[in-house]
Amino acid sequence: MFTPLGLDHVVFRVRDQAVSQRFYVEVLGCTVDHVNERISLVHLRFGEAYIDLLPATAEAPAAGPGGVDHVCLSIRCDDLGKVAATLRQRGVAVEGDVVDRRGAYGTGPSLYIRDPDGHLVELKPR
Repeated sequence: MFTPLGLDHVVFRVRDQAVSQRFYVEVLGCTVDHVNERISLVHLRFGEAYIDLLPATAEAPAAGPGGVDHVCLSIRCDDLGKVAATLRQRGVAVEGDVVDRRGAYGTGPSLYIRDPDGHLVELKPR
């Protein structure tokens, strides 16, 4: 169906993007790669992967359950739409359709699924 390649990005809900951005840049050595002002999303480069920062909300707080918005797994596949159909047939909770999103390896198709505990996992071909 697909080949696992590694981690593409992780998205954290943060109370203060400026404070968090300084921490990841100054302490962990990240660089600002891109800012999506439309949704207030900061993409920080950490080696080959991204650490993304989104503002916390009442529905998605910075700490505790929901502090990690989602994890994105980098995969190799020929047709993400077929992967989505196969996952649905296997009873996996698929969130929406294949949509172009930005990741550590550029903009392209991605798909959200839920694991058995409800964690949001994004599958994104390189």
